[in-house]
Amino acid sequence: MTKPILAAILSCKGYTLTDEEKKLFSKYNPLGISLFSRNIQTYEQVKNLANEIKEVINRDNVLVAIDEEGGRVCRLENIKKGRYASAEALGKVEALYSRYHAYLIASNLRNLGININYAPVIDRKTIPQNKVLESRCFSEDEENIIERGTNMATAYIEMGICPCIKHIPGHFSSLEDPHLGLPESTLSRQELEKNIEYIRRFNQFPLAMTSHILLKNIDNKNPVTQSQQDISEIIRGYLNFDGFLLSDAIDMHALSGSVWEKTQKSLDAGIDAVCCCSGRIEDIEEVCKTNRFLTEKSLIRFAKIEKVIHNKAKKIDLSEIQVRYEDALKESFKEKYSYDATEVLHQMLKKGER
Repeated sequence: MTKPILAAILSCKGYTLTDEEKKLFSKYNPLGISLFSRNIQTYEQVKNLANEIKEVINRDNVLVAIDEEGGRVCRLENIKKGRYASAEALGKVEALYSRYHAYLIASNLRNLGININYAPVIDRKTIPQNKVLESRCFSEDEENIIERGTNMATAYIEMGICPCIKHIPGHFSSLEDPHLGLPESTLSRQELEKNIEYIRRFNQFPLAMTSHILLKNIDNKNPVTQSQQDISEIIRGYLNFDGFLLSDAIDMHALSGSVWEKTQKSLDAGIDAVCCCSGRIEDIEEVCKTNRFLTEKSLIRFAKIEKVIHNKAKKIDLSEIQVRYEDALKESFKEKYSYDATEVLHQMLKKGER
């Protein structure tokens, strides 16, 4: 009998799995594991960790995921081969370079045993810009976002890496960092639909991540990730997205309650699986003990992801691409970044702050 798959992408504490993590992952069979800076020491170590995760969970479709956007969200910063530009920098050069960008990153990820990249970001650039999204958005222009986001996502698929479109339906002009609080939008339904119409161009991709934002004129009680109304009417309805829907990290302070409560509420709302990213064994246990597994509909959606990660990578001369990419984007590599909300949140959790 096939073992049910836990509706969660979990995380781990360090460079190798602990005995406690091995027991939980083996018993509960999570959809996959996300890697963060705390899990990355050397190239070989990451390869070994990815292999260890797959062996312990013991499926041929285990997801090993990472945030490798480029720019300031670059988990492989200390071990990567080559340099990766920010989305903002890519939005200012020919759209072809977004494809090159994905080819280069995908090659690295594939060699490491990683098969999911939480990219591209398709949020629209706003002025002022939400601090959490600074340099991570292609443009204010919809066609720019569509062209570069599509190029990037398509290139990842060609390389056997499943892209994760994020964040839907977006963060709009909210300035609250969802890692630290709950962003809100007061857009009317008509204004909201006008703002997100361009996202419908991404509904052919197999995986997307929700934004933790309160759409006050749709559901004024629950953020999108935990709102049955937002998911059914906006994401599945207006955006017509029928791919696999993953929550943004449930560890974020935008969501309230215990990890167990956050997991239950998100899945009850219609999310296919949650992301638990803290690496804390007690949080992992809470998600596991919900005993929530992929539904029949979720498994159908997951099959599209499986197809991508089992793709044979396209044969490309990456050396020439690397030269052209770095020549076009060399000025952007001088950008300095001082804020990484995910890592800020991890430090808070490490200190015991909730």
